[in-house]
This record gives sequence, structure tokens and C-alpha cells, in this order.
Amino acid sequence: MITISENAQSHFAKLLADQAEGTNIRVFVVNPGTAQAECGVSYCPIDAVEEDDIKLPFDGFSAIIDVESAPFLEEAEIDFVTDKMGSQLTLKAPNAKAKKLADDASLEERVRHMIEAEVNPQLANHGGQVSLVEITPEGIAVLQFGGGCNGCSMIDVTLKDGIETQMVQKFEEITGVKDITEHQSGEHSYY
Repeated sequence: MITISENAQSHFAKLLADQAEGTNIRVFVVNPGTAQAECGVSYCPIDAVEEDDIKLPFDGFSAIIDVESAPFLEEAEIDFVTDKMGSQLTLKAPNAKAKKLADDASLEERVRHMIEAEVNPQLANHGGQVSLVEITPEGIAVLQFGGGCNGCSMIDVTLKDGIETQMVQKFEEITGVKDITEHQSGEHSYY
């Protein structure tokens, strides 16, 4: 589920040596499955371990994961790197914004996953988001925009040059995209 490099394991072991006996680390995702998902690591005293938590043993400590975060931490990697700027702990969780797809996921599930994991995080920078309404029999992904995307002057570029290009390249079944949003300019729109 989570890979922790040897450097990171050593770093955690040193940090935990100064904590109360039995303290481990907790790895978690706040707002899992959303564009606002954020991963974190904290100390986890023995009395903070819940009955349904997942316990992953490492060298000298365990990583404790709550059941809600677990599917979003699939393929996560924690490393401790040193460079010219100093040392830092890095946590990469490619599935934090959307759960890992099953191997037999439908086209609709795969398109929704792509939107949540790849498109919406980019649109969130402008206060916007998009959702899949349907996929027509002709392979057109029908989309609904919201937030800062509603009424944005660049929506056509985002739709055709961005989202459509990505989807058509990624899914051979998708032939294009269509926006059904009734765009209205306003203070919410990103310019």
C-alpha cells in the first residue's frame, strides 16, 4: 500500500526515539477523493490507534492508516531527500484525489477518474470544476462546468484544447466533448 524508503524509515526512527514509547506515525488524507485532497504524516501515540486502523510494520515503527484514507493511499511513496536546499520529507500519493480504479472499470468510471485526478486539480487553481454528465452512444463526453469556469472567457480553449485533447488521446472510445453549461459571467468567473 505505502512504500517508505530506507532514508525515510531512518528519519522516522530518529524522530520517534524522542517520543513516548509505543508512538508510531499516522499517514492520512484530508478531503480524500476531492480536488482539495491533502496528504499528511503525524505522530500517532498508542492511545490514538483506532480498532479499525490499518497497521503497516516498518523497521522500528509502524505506519497507522485510517480506513477512510486507505484506498486513497494505494501506491503512495514516502521518501526523505537531501539536496542543496537541505533535507525534506516527501509524500507522493497519486490516488489521493480519486480512488484507484478497478482493472475492469467502465468507460464512464475511467473518464470520471481522469476528471477528478487530472482535470479538476488544474481547474481548482481558478476556482472551477467540471463533472461528467453522460457519454453519448457516439462517444461524446457531455460535461458540466461550475465555479470559476462558469462564464470564464477561456472556457472554449479549456474545453477543446485542454480537456478534449486529453480525453481523446487517453480513451479511444471518446470522440469529443460537449459543454452543456449555461455560462453566465459574474464575480465568480475567472478572467
